[in-house]
Amino acid sequence: MKIIKNAKEMQAHSDEMRCLGKKIVFVPTMGFLHEGHLSLMREGLRHGDYLVVSIFVNPTQFAQGEDLDSYPRSLERDLELVEKEGAGAAFTPRENELYPEDFQTYVSLESLPRHLCGISRPTFFRGVTTVVSKLFNIVKPHIAVFGEKDYQQLIIIRRMVRDMNFDIGIVGAPTIREPDGLAMSSRNAYLTKAQRPAALSLYKSLLKAKTIVQSRIIKAARVIDEAKIIITAHAETDIDYINVCDPRTLDDMPIIDRPALMALAVRVGKTRLIDNVLLVP
Repeated sequence: MKIIKNAKEMQAHSDEMRCLGKKIVFVPTMGFLHEGHLSLMREGLRHGDYLVVSIFVNPTQFAQGEDLDSYPRSLERDLELVEKEGAGAAFTPRENELYPEDFQTYVSLESLPRHLCGISRPTFFRGVTTVVSKLFNIVKPHIAVFGEKDYQQLIIIRRMVRDMNFDIGIVGAPTIREPDGLAMSSRNAYLTKAQRPAALSLYKSLLKAKTIVQSRIIKAARVIDEAKIIITAHAETDIDYINVCDPRTLDDMPIIDRPALMALAVRVGKTRLIDNVLLVP
C-alpha cells in the first residue's frame, strides 16, 4: 500500500491507476478508525477495484471551542487497518497541504445545511463540502462511499456532486452498530462506562419511534415527545435536536404519512452523538 502525503503526488498516482484501467473507490475519513469505517471500505470494493482511503482531521468543520485539538488520532494503527482491508493507497496530507496560509475558497450549499446539525453547527457543512470537494479533485475517484449514520452529510455530498457536475458516484452504506446498538463513532471513545446507558438511549428512542409509527400513530410531535421521555430519563443527556423530516429535503414532516427520517443529536456529558432511522408508516 502506498502512503501519500502530497496532493500532486496523489493526483499523479490516481491518473496512473486510471490509465491502467482501475476503477478507483474512495473512503474519506478523519481517522481513529472503527468497524464502521472498515465497512465503508468493504462496501467500496464491491463497486470498484482500487481503494483509496484518506485520513485527515479537517479543521474547517470544527467551530471554535469544539474538539479539534482533542479529537482522537491513531495514524499508525489506522494505516495498518487500511492496508488489511486491501487499500492500494492511503492519502494522509498535513493541514497546510490542503489549507495553505492564504486559503480563501469555500464550497457551501444553500438550504440543506440549514437543517438538523447545521442549526447548532452553522459552519460545519461548509467545512465538510470544502474538504470533500478538494479530496475529490485530488483523489479523482470513480466512486466515493459515505455512511448513512451521517445522513445529512450524505445527502449534502450527493447534492454537491450533482450541482457541481462531479463525475463521481456516491454510495451510501448502512449504519454499523456496536453489539448493544450504539451507532459506531470515533467520539464513542470519549464516553465513560457510566455514560453508556445514556448514550444507548438515542437508539432506544429511535426503536420506540419505529414501533409507534408502525402502530399507526403518525403525528410527529407525539413520536418526538416519546423519544424525549426516553432520553431525558438520563441526567447526563442534553438534547440538541430531535426531528422528523423529509429524507430528501430535510423539511419538517408534522404528519408521518410516508417514509420519514427521524434524526437526533444529543450530548452525553461533553460527547455529542448523532443517530437516525427511517420511519415507515
